[in-house]
Amino acid sequence: MKPRPAAATTAPAALRDYSPVQLLGSTAVLGVFALALVGIAVLLARFVLAIGPGRDFLAAFPGEYPLPASAPVGLPAWLNWSHFLNSFFLLLIIRTGWQVRREKRPSAFWSPRTDKRRRISLTLWFHQALDILWIANGVVFVVLLFVTGQWIRIVPTSWEVFPNALSAALQYASLDWPTENGWVNYNSLQQLSYFAITFVAAPLAIVSGVRLSGIWPKDAEKLNRLYPAEWARKVHFPTMLFFVAFIVVHVALVLATGALRNLNHMYAARGSVDPEAYTSDPTGLLIFAASLVVMAAAWIAARPAVLVPIARLFGEVKQR
Repeated sequence: MKPRPAAATTAPAALRDYSPVQLLGSTAVLGVFALALVGIAVLLARFVLAIGPGRDFLAAFPGEYPLPASAPVGLPAWLNWSHFLNSFFLLLIIRTGWQVRREKRPSAFWSPRTDKRRRISLTLWFHQALDILWIANGVVFVVLLFVTGQWIRIVPTSWEVFPNALSAALQYASLDWPTENGWVNYNSLQQLSYFAITFVAAPLAIVSGVRLSGIWPKDAEKLNRLYPAEWARKVHFPTMLFFVAFIVVHVALVLATGALRNLNHMYAARGSVDPEAYTSDPTGLLIFAASLVVMAAAWIAARPAVLVPIARLFGEVKQR
């Protein structure tokens, strides 16, 4: 018998070389190293803000700048719903995107009724279906953002946004949270982050995703040369990682900087110009908890037994 190629055995053997104790030890060491880096960053930020130039910078740029007089106050209910749907779809998009990337032998394939020769895995079909719903929700969100004037809250209107964003970052790093009330005005770091996720990351995810999807014309040679699939792959996966990093940091800061007040803003459309208002109201927390239950249920339900009947409404499904 011919010996198996080295490439087929190297990776699994490399994993088997480490015992569970060694893997646990390595994880512990990396965790301690990460905590040490965080500690150094906190001490450095505290030092910068404690010296004279740091104090002067903080006084000149407290972390936010005044919005135009026409800026709306508060978060409407439609924004709460859009926020939830965005979170819901993104969670499943990230999950199915990772599954598509790692899937070797799909359990089922989907084909459109108009072209049965073309087929994609059921996971990829679900991923693309979620993409369509996520884009539709995003289009409605952006339209309402500009119709209602809410765009002023997340689109920078002054160059002061940059030094104020640096100030807010230093305050976060020092663990002395910036004083802000998201019901009235986001701090500049939040504003830049929300602008980037809405008007930079989301369009990049869409444009690169369309290039990799089945709707892209395969026979358009000139178009394919202008926009190769390799470029789209190099953009699409890092963009997903950016979304994951944003979600982790966003949720952590929401919970750490006044969870009840922030959740009331984001899920219950409750808030006030008084930053101390709604700091003991559990309404937003209860709605947030309910949304987590819905997401968990969708995560569990996203399996062939549930997806196959749905996919058959839009095409043909063949299972192994």
